[in-house]
Amino acid sequence: MTLRSRSGMLFVLSLLLCSPVAAMAQEGTAAPLVQRERIALTLEGAELVLKVSQAKAREMKKSVNIAIVDDGGHPILFARMNQARPASSYTALTKAVSAATLRAPTGPFGPKDQELNLLLNFSLQNAAEASGGKMTSLYGGVPIVVDGQVIGAVGVGGATGEEDAEIARAGIDALLKQLK
Repeated sequence: MTLRSRSGMLFVLSLLLCSPVAAMAQEGTAAPLVQRERIALTLEGAELVLKVSQAKAREMKKSVNIAIVDDGGHPILFARMNQARPASSYTALTKAVSAATLRAPTGPFGPKDQELNLLLNFSLQNAAEASGGKMTSLYGGVPIVVDGQVIGAVGVGGATGEEDAEIARAGIDALLKQLK
């Protein structure tokens, strides 16, 4: 065996002995293999959010599209109110997916205390489109947070961005109130 192959084996052996798995085995403790403390949004919860969001939109005299997704951005419910723009269905779903997966409300990117960088946001919109529409800098996507965990999100499209976010928050607030 050459010196080079012996030093390579020693290097691999040292990596194995210093790995977290080896350290746990030596200490007699094992890390959990699954998470059990997961909160999930149910269909019934999503239906409540949808019903209240639609009521808020009617109160505001707006016809909108409403998408509700789980924490991974997978659709649970979608509704297009009468007279809502069909093209806004796509933006509603994109807003919901973005809010769920980024774990934050949608809106322009960049520091909040500085002037809006339009070029940056336009570039990010183009990048999002190229990536299949997984993120957006449009207002109207709001995450659903329960016990500090994002369990889903609501995306609304069809009014102004601020109105879309207000409609989404109304549904989420109703859900959180029911959970208390």
